[in-house]
Amino acid sequence: MGNGEVRQRGGNGNGVQVQSVDRALAILDILARRGEAGVTELAAELEVHKSTAFRLVGALEARQLVEQISERGKYRLGFGIVRLAGATTATLDLPRESQPVCERLAAEFDETVNVAILNDGQATNVVQAYGTAAVTTRNWIGQRTPLHATSSGKVLLAWAPEDDLALALDTLERYTPKTITSRSKLLAELEGVRRRGWGCTAEELEVGLNAVAAPIRGGDGGVVAAVSVSGPAYRMIPDTYPSVAERLRAGADEISTRIGYFG
Repeated sequence: MGNGEVRQRGGNGNGVQVQSVDRALAILDILARRGEAGVTELAAELEVHKSTAFRLVGALEARQLVEQISERGKYRLGFGIVRLAGATTATLDLPRESQPVCERLAAEFDETVNVAILNDGQATNVVQAYGTAAVTTRNWIGQRTPLHATSSGKVLLAWAPEDDLALALDTLERYTPKTITSRSKLLAELEGVRRRGWGCTAEELEVGLNAVAAPIRGGDGGVVAAVSVSGPAYRMIPDTYPSVAERLRAGADEISTRIGYFG
């Protein structure tokens, strides 16, 4: 019986949490519709006690999703909403805003240029452009590639949430003799990516394929994608990586600006 009571209480607790989330979202909806409202008005519309409405508003205010209008005791949507909307807009606009920049970079480098995002523990390519000297016209759009063995993946991983980093460190599959499969070496590599501001690979995913990547930032300054240039190892040699990265970072900065980053 004791275990049954615990499960029931846990279930009720989850139900209360879901109800609180639903009410908090309802507050955001009310403020979006009205423009502003006081705690008493919110409580009345939600049909809850004023103390409950005050607690919910407090939680939203702590996240900057609502803000109090000084000296009026009313609340309105806060800057946190703009931040979330900016992140969403950046993701939606990324392919459209990246394409012309990638095409220019592909012509400048005369190699293949891609933009990739972090998706379910891997790098997913969403934009691609070819240079005239590209050895292959392989279509990478929609393809998922390992984070630890690609230049874009290393950039995404360098600024990834802890959960994604932990998952990557547990799945260091070898693709070529040069693939990094040591946790300590990968962590050191990622520290170098953050320090330099760009990532690279030398025949780590495919023998004969090298690449350099730079971070693309969204409206809140977080890394939302990576732009990379790849080419055959005999043409894109490691000695050229710094100069390639400098030009690539300029393109990445342009894409970042186009999707709302003004850092």
